[in-house]
Amino acid sequence: MTATTPPVSSLEEIQTPPRPAPSGLSTRLDVLDRLVALGEGRIDQSLMDDAAALLTRAGERLRLSGEHTVVALAGGTGSGKSSLFNAVCGLELSPTGLRRPMTSSAHACVWGLGGAGPLLDWLEIESRHRYARASALDGEGQVGSLQGLVLLDLPDHDSIRAAHLAEVDKYVSVADLIVWVLDPQKYADFAVHRRYFEQLSGHTGVTLIILNQIDRLEPEEVTECVKDLRRLLEAEGMGGPTILTTSAKAGTGVDGFREVLADAVAARQARLDRLVADIDRLVKRFEGQYGPAEPAEKVDDRRAAALVEALADAAGVPAVAESMESAYSLRAHDYVGWPVGRLAARMHSDPLRRMRLGELRQELRAAFTTPVNAQQAHVDNALQEVTEGVVEDLPPSWQRSVREAGRSKAEQLPESLGNALRDVVPTFNQIPAWWWIVRAWQWVLIAASVLGLVWLGTIVAYGALKLGHAPWTVLGDTGLIPYVCLLIVCALGLGAFTSSAARNMIALSSVRHSERLEERMRSGINESARTLVLEPVERELAVYKTFREELSTAISPLVH
Repeated sequence: MTATTPPVSSLEEIQTPPRPAPSGLSTRLDVLDRLVALGEGRIDQSLMDDAAALLTRAGERLRLSGEHTVVALAGGTGSGKSSLFNAVCGLELSPTGLRRPMTSSAHACVWGLGGAGPLLDWLEIESRHRYARASALDGEGQVGSLQGLVLLDLPDHDSIRAAHLAEVDKYVSVADLIVWVLDPQKYADFAVHRRYFEQLSGHTGVTLIILNQIDRLEPEEVTECVKDLRRLLEAEGMGGPTILTTSAKAGTGVDGFREVLADAVAARQARLDRLVADIDRLVKRFEGQYGPAEPAEKVDDRRAAALVEALADAAGVPAVAESMESAYSLRAHDYVGWPVGRLAARMHSDPLRRMRLGELRQELRAAFTTPVNAQQAHVDNALQEVTEGVVEDLPPSWQRSVREAGRSKAEQLPESLGNALRDVVPTFNQIPAWWWIVRAWQWVLIAASVLGLVWLGTIVAYGALKLGHAPWTVLGDTGLIPYVCLLIVCALGLGAFTSSAARNMIALSSVRHSERLEERMRSGINESARTLVLEPVERELAVYKTFREELSTAISPLVH
């Protein structure tokens, strides 16, 4: 019989509004979407790509007609797939014959036009290969029973043409219900079992196996073939497969096959069952990303403290603190030392002291004006150690992502550590109040000594040498000479005592000052470590915890 039905229109049909996805499926798609968002850039990219492709396909299929069920007839060369397609349709729509392959492009026969056009466009069925079943061409009751069926005849999966194989792969991955047509001679073909049946092990509910051409076998041979085929399928993970036997040539079993299709179309559940099966299969691939133990939420205090200590050592904080202690001591001595002693020091220059001051200035200038030239090996070891304790129970991919998070801002560490050291400069340059007091007191004593010497000279000039008449008695009374000398000695003695006491105070205060500055530097390094290392690690741990919770939600339907 020659097909006289017109091709199905693709754009001008009245579309049937698609049914919304059941809440369970919608929830699982939402969870999968969140898993993709959380796992992007962290776990296997091929898995992420497959998940994203499934989300896209599911969204597109759910937006299209829910009144239609897409059934794909797949099979190898000579299996009688196209003959079975024509037998179900009741028309010679797909070419058959001895020349192989006969079906070069997918053919579609549609029962019910409403909403089918956009669906066929999505399936990329060529307009010349689209056919609509009209009631005038059907037997009584058949149109109603198959209303909503979109039956596809695919190219041979074992075709020598790569384009045919790619087309089969495409439709097998998107059809709501997959029907594999096998023949008694090649039903155990390694290619179809390895390439398709093993991959569809979780899709038993949306996969139908047909052993065609049984007219070539004796009844007992049919039973043996079905038994052997079932054994092969169950060994590949297809538990309880549905197997039908037909002969498209003799018409045997075609009505039974049509009834199965009618039941699937009437239930309008195959579309959703297929998506659920696809999600289940994909979620199983995620199971390796589910760590057995509850992940840590933060880096423990011991490791955080060890990180700060390692960064402080790498930045040379102890050496800088020691240099600042020496510089503080030298500055203090220069500022509050006994002026007479400083004058004597200037009389004979100390080259070692000048060299030490030059070295200190150079060390402090390098510490305070440039990024820290930290020991990279120490920094690397510190960054590795801080994550080791928190990644032990994580899956390998998440161990890698947490470690990468700990190193994500490593390039900013030298400058940040340098800023932590530079922040102490204002404190280092401050002049303590007691320095001012000691210095003022020393100059008072110097002034007293100078006045005493002037007074002593005046008494000697006017009283002892009689060089003139003293304007005041106290300036010429030689009896005051011992007292004036005592005044001078006391002033100089107080100055020496003050200088000695100041040295003791300088020794104590320089140590305390160095400790305070070192504490401030370590505080800054602690802030750098938290901002640039610990917080990225803890954020990544939080992402993994959320991912693990979402994955638990996705896995739970498989467990129960």
